Amino acid sequence: MRFGSVVRFLMFVFVLLSISSAASAQVRVAITIAPPPLVVYEQPICPGDGYIWTPGFWSYDYDAGDYFWVPGTWVLAPEVGFLWTPGYWGWGGDAFVWYDGYWGPEIGFYGGINYGFGYFGTGYFGGRWDHGHFFYNTTINHIDVNMIHNVYNERVNETTVTRVSFNGGNGGVNARPSAREEAYAHESHTPRVAAQTEHIEQARKDPQQRFSTNHGAPAVAATPKPGAFKGGGVVRGQNEAGANRPNPVHPTDLPALEHPAAPNTGNPKTDQKYQQQQEKLIAKQQQERQKLQQQQDKEHQQLAKQNADDARKQQVEQKHSQQTQQLQQKHQQQQQQMQQRQAPPPSRPQSAPSRPH
Repeated sequence: MRFGSVVRFLMFVFVLLSISSAASAQVRVAITIAPPPLVVYEQPICPGDGYIWTPGFWSYDYDAGDYFWVPGTWVLAPEVGFLWTPGYWGWGGDAFVWYDGYWGPEIGFYGGINYGFGYFGTGYFGGRWDHGHFFYNTTINHIDVNMIHNVYNERVNETTVTRVSFNGGNGGVNARPSAREEAYAHESHTPRVAAQTEHIEQARKDPQQRFSTNHGAPAVAATPKPGAFKGGGVVRGQNEAGANRPNPVHPTDLPALEHPAAPNTGNPKTDQKYQQQQEKLIAKQQQERQKLQQQQDKEHQQLAKQNADDARKQQVEQKHSQQTQQLQQKHQQQQQQMQQRQAPPPSRPQSAPSRPH
């Protein structure tokens, strides 16, 4: 009897866990390495009425031990009135957790991530449903107005442009759901459709989509429809400058630090002081580059001694690329902040002379 009670108790716990898992099905995987910056790409033209843009994102393949890019694509809404809430990575305190996207009549919380094309961190500005038809905002979407006539034109100002792909943690987006988004998270939603699942699986199987191979510039960054990885309309990934070349993996891959132009405030002593501060900052940044490079070289040597497999090597290279890009962003912000501090104060406009009456 006692053994039977234990079995019934374990079955009860299993049922509870199953229910809990179903209720929080949006949480998919948890890993300790931060996802790479979002890919820069152009949006392919919308294929027809009722298609909703679903932005690209980094997913994770446990078998390969690597992130892979899932191209942005146009997906036919499963129901009239439904919108797509993108998934996002969030820092859970000891690992990065993926919260899956879903369909529904409202846009929920997606981590404050700026995916672009109307998904600027909260809500959706790329279009809206009206009397059973989806109307596209042509200032945001790539629309052929000769084929799709339900359009409008509304400019939206992005307050923050960033490629950060995760919420919370070190270097992540600092955003929290609103009261309405929090409430909506507990309502019923429609999961991604079969075409989206097949789209993700096709990206996972393509080695060119893996971060360890493309370093942030995947062969396919966006497609006109789910699964259309070849043919017309396929868009390649780009780096920030717009070139189809990999992002830096190690500090030695970074361009040389440039000395800013000498300040000219009109005060020689002030200019000299600013110049010294700039030289000091450049020297410090160069030291940080060298220190990180030495650390990464040491890890490469350890991998060689351990005869590490390809999956482990890819994981380390991925971490190195993330470290290098974070260091580069940090140094760029430091230079911008110094330039802002050294900018001369704006001169007051002189009042116009009064005219004789």
